Amino acid sequence: FEPYLTPPEKLPETRGYVIPYGDSPTDDDRIGEMVYLNILNQARRYVYIMTPYLILDDKMATALQFAAQRGVDVRLVLPHIPDKRSAFLLAKSHYAELIGAGVRIFEYTPGFVHAKVFLSDDICGVVSTINLDYRSLYHHFECGAYLYKVDALADIKADFADTMGKSQEITIAEVKKQSLMTRLAGKLLKIAAPLM
Repeated sequence: FEPYLTPPEKLPETRGYVIPYGDSPTDDDRIGEMVYLNILNQARRYVYIMTPYLILDDKMATALQFAAQRGVDVRLVLPHIPDKRSAFLLAKSHYAELIGAGVRIFEYTPGFVHAKVFLSDDICGVVSTINLDYRSLYHHFECGAYLYKVDALADIKADFADTMGKSQEITIAEVKKQSLMTRLAGKLLKIAAPLM
């Protein structure tokens, strides 16, 4: 055990902080949601978000829209090929209001995106298990790592650029082309959203 108890002679040069955290449905602390809301509310230049599911409550929808309306470049990267049709239809039901507020939405065309990542202003980010949906934010045990001024943020930004380069940006014109059935299904699914 001695080699493990002896500190190295020289520690590697590092900067910033990596802060792991957990979220539990057994208490009233909504840590995962508060971390996401804090990033959106503190952002000055940009917030990039990658998530497989976009099932928003009013708080999160308002924070996304308000950030975009105050001039922050807010971008969502979502899957173009869903794993769950109902979740995909529900996500699309948010597109018009988000795009109308200035949020840019990208669908990753090669397939499904399962990452849960936030990145803001080259200063902070989150890599986690926490989706932007009710179950993940309120009903599941989840965990994440908050990254502050670490070198890995540049790698995350490069990954976002690569992923957005392989994605289709959704415009309001495309949203208006959605079929009546798609729009109705999305509105009806909002009733069941807390269970999804």
